[in-house]
Amino acid sequence: MPRRLVELPLLRSLKPGLHVHDEEALNAEPSLDLLDEAITPLGAFFIRNNGALPEIVDAGAWTLTIDGEVERPAVWSLAALRETFETVTQTAVLECAGNGRSQFSPATDGLQWRLGAVGCARWTGVRLADVLRHAGVKPGAVYTGHHAPDRQIGKPEKAALSRGLPIAKALAPETLIAFGMNGEPLPRLHGGPLRIVAPGYPGSAWQKWLDRISLRAQEHDGEKMRGTDYRMPIRPLRPGEALDPADFAVITDMPVKSLITRPADGFTVAAGETVTVAGFAWSGAVPLAGLELSCDGGRSWRAVALEPGEGPYAWRRFEARLPAGQPGTLTVMARAHDAAGNRQPLEMPWNPRGYCNNQVQRVSGRVVARAG
Repeated sequence: MPRRLVELPLLRSLKPGLHVHDEEALNAEPSLDLLDEAITPLGAFFIRNNGALPEIVDAGAWTLTIDGEVERPAVWSLAALRETFETVTQTAVLECAGNGRSQFSPATDGLQWRLGAVGCARWTGVRLADVLRHAGVKPGAVYTGHHAPDRQIGKPEKAALSRGLPIAKALAPETLIAFGMNGEPLPRLHGGPLRIVAPGYPGSAWQKWLDRISLRAQEHDGEKMRGTDYRMPIRPLRPGEALDPADFAVITDMPVKSLITRPADGFTVAAGETVTVAGFAWSGAVPLAGLELSCDGGRSWRAVALEPGEGPYAWRRFEARLPAGQPGTLTVMARAHDAAGNRQPLEMPWNPRGYCNNQVQRVSGRVVARAG
């Protein structure tokens, strides 16, 4: 039986509301109404896999190896990590770099995510910096390489994913080796027993089922770290243009973005009434600065207050009531901006891998005549 068919019952029992993509690997996302909470419930959190889920017989026997450009290589058990290092919790948005890929025209290759490959969770673990400093980072270390036991479907000799982080991000205080999510042990579907948490970076850098970190004297060259994987072009590219990996750079920052969770596409409101628009906004390394809403196709924008978030890497809620005018189509739009002045574009510039789509979301409904 194909491995995906074995994994589906697990997903259906734990996350019954998710749309499962027609892919060999198990990938699923929620409808946007399921993301209408400041902390995304485990049952609504998206699932992203590049290969088959590894079998984990005894999570308590899991170990993490630290090697490479370190003075003191080590092997840690989960219990030893907890006993040796301070446990911390970091609230952060996790978003797949390909979220929103289905909106690109012409279409790009890769999983055709809608807009649900994102969520905000409380991640609990130990600081990666503490573990690396305990090992003694050598001066020549410039990158981490992360390893896990998941393998490509049909190619069990090849890793499904082996990403890494620049050493500065690895040593940043927000970067964790996590063993908990939303107050529970990190679920297997989300990389348990251990995973990387790298706030502001794309989800690909948050390695799941982490069992080895090797410090490198060069940019890590693991599976899906080379070529054009999880890289953005450094110059504009046209559809059909030959791709040169030299024209691409690793994604190390997710762009400012917002998500309307209410109302849903196809909503109905009576003329003269108001429609409640709610959702979240977030950013990567550059702090979120504000958000605007429009209900006239972007001709005018209204600033809307953002509620406080649980720290700099959490998303922040917005909610406002917008007037419904004459009967007809009503399109609601949200546009966030960051402290550097970057704003969500009305249309996302095309890129060949369909990454980092932060174009303004449009939610359309109907204004109907008042009854009676």
